[in-house]
Amino acid sequence: MRRREFIMLLGGAAAWPLVAHAQQSAKTRRIGVLMSVAPDDPEGQANIAAFLQGLAQSGWNVGQNVRVDTRWAAGNAEYGRKYATELASLTPDAVLASGGSVLPPLIQATHSVPIVFTIVADPVAGGFVDSLARPGGNVTGFTNFEYSLSGKWLELLKEIAPAVTRAAVFRDPALTAGTGQFGAIQSVAAAIGVEVTPINVRDASEIERAIAAFSRTPNSGLIVTGSALTSVHRNLIITLAAQHKLPAFYPLLYFAAEGGLISYGPDLVDQHRRAAGYIDRILRGEKPGELPVQAPTKYQMLINLKTAKALGLNVPPTVLARADEVIE
Repeated sequence: MRRREFIMLLGGAAAWPLVAHAQQSAKTRRIGVLMSVAPDDPEGQANIAAFLQGLAQSGWNVGQNVRVDTRWAAGNAEYGRKYATELASLTPDAVLASGGSVLPPLIQATHSVPIVFTIVADPVAGGFVDSLARPGGNVTGFTNFEYSLSGKWLELLKEIAPAVTRAAVFRDPALTAGTGQFGAIQSVAAAIGVEVTPINVRDASEIERAIAAFSRTPNSGLIVTGSALTSVHRNLIITLAAQHKLPAFYPLLYFAAEGGLISYGPDLVDQHRRAAGYIDRILRGEKPGELPVQAPTKYQMLINLKTAKALGLNVPPTVLARADEVIE
């Protein structure tokens, strides 16, 4: 072989790793998204929009270097299992699990695909991670609140509706968080003179029967805990609470924005934007088990004075002063 041909061959061989690296860098990555709510849910749409915006800010643009496959469980456990298996079979580079009801089926579907969750109350008690600081395995993400926050919901309900002496606590019995939230509420109930009763909800007809039955006793109130079921059926719950004159407390801002009396909880849009940052770090090589589970950084309280007026309630100035937003 002549010297010139040898040098050209050697140069070409040296360039092979660079070409391979460029091809690898240009590879389109795949992200699965499993939402716990329905596709026409405006809050779900806002959350996924924030997630996609966060990805774009990190350099991941749909149709260019990333593909996003989205499924919507609509608060249905069967759909959650079906879509979790479906997404896992696509072997994505990472999955976003938006909601505590869709995380368990995803974990069952794959032990290798990295999963970043949002809107999960207690991932350690649920067995999803080893610890908040060192999750381990293929799962990490963002909690929506500590259980102790649920006790404050009852205290605020009593402040805004002092005549309430008994409260129904709506929860999803399939979620560990449902039991945990009720426990926190029950722990403060006796001290403020309110008897609390857990109400398990599974579908719309059960919600209607439960509210109608509970409202027959005077001085009753309602606390709605966080779950995909209560989010999916929030318009029904808000309507029934108004119809039966029940002062009700809700876990997330949009409940009060859509007609509920008062809500206090985390900013979920911000949480989904932050989740995109974790997905970015995973796509760039970090392991989910080494990324700490993070708590919310923003909480918001919204009071609907229109609803308060319809219920004949005068909201104390001390409560109004703590609100981030008031609907008049």
